[in-house]
Amino acid sequence: MDKQLLIFDFDGTLIDSVPDLADAVNAMLSTLGKDTYPIDTIRNWVGNGSRMLVARALVGKIEVLEDELNTDTLDHAEAVFFAAYKDISGSKTVAYPDVDDGLKQLKAAGYTLALVTNKPIGFVPKILQSFGWQELFSAVLGGDSLPQKKPDAAPLLHVCQTLGVTPAQAIMIGDSRNDILAGQNAGMDTLGLSYGYNYGQDIRKLNPTYVFDDFAALVQWILQNDA
Repeated sequence: MDKQLLIFDFDGTLIDSVPDLADAVNAMLSTLGKDTYPIDTIRNWVGNGSRMLVARALVGKIEVLEDELNTDTLDHAEAVFFAAYKDISGSKTVAYPDVDDGLKQLKAAGYTLALVTNKPIGFVPKILQSFGWQELFSAVLGGDSLPQKKPDAAPLLHVCQTLGVTPAQAIMIGDSRNDILAGQNAGMDTLGLSYGYNYGQDIRKLNPTYVFDDFAALVQWILQNDA
């Protein structure tokens, strides 16, 4: 393969943050006097950034129509959500099995690691530090680091340019359609993980280069198949 750069998604790929996100969403809804939702419902709303998560919670479904929420309502709800998540973030978030060892194996093997998430960048360093991963990644982008976020190719291409790597030398690794489409839009290989948050859709239907059911298998494949 001759790959140099591995770009990882965060939520649903390396970490399961849904318990914290669900608590923050329900805290927001309670503050606004609205009904709360079970964690399994909220899990299907995660992956398009905080604003879309808040919008889905306000309307109670994945599809949010253009005229369903006005900007002021959404701005206020998002501010309430941020305040709740700031206090909660990291308390119930866990790494998926074999992720800690796997990242360190890949780093030790000489790969450059990067993180591109749709989570607001302000919440990322605290979580990285809680796992001791802050030194593993040579570049970290959040959903608000650039004007565009996944599935747009811009964050991935920005990381490649910053690190002096061509898209052909990079792989995008993630659990959702946003990750696979972003990688495909950037002209790079994509590796899908089936266990994350993908709105109930099988990641295989998006035609990533390869799909894995656990992180250890993904790491083993990369180490065995690269030149």
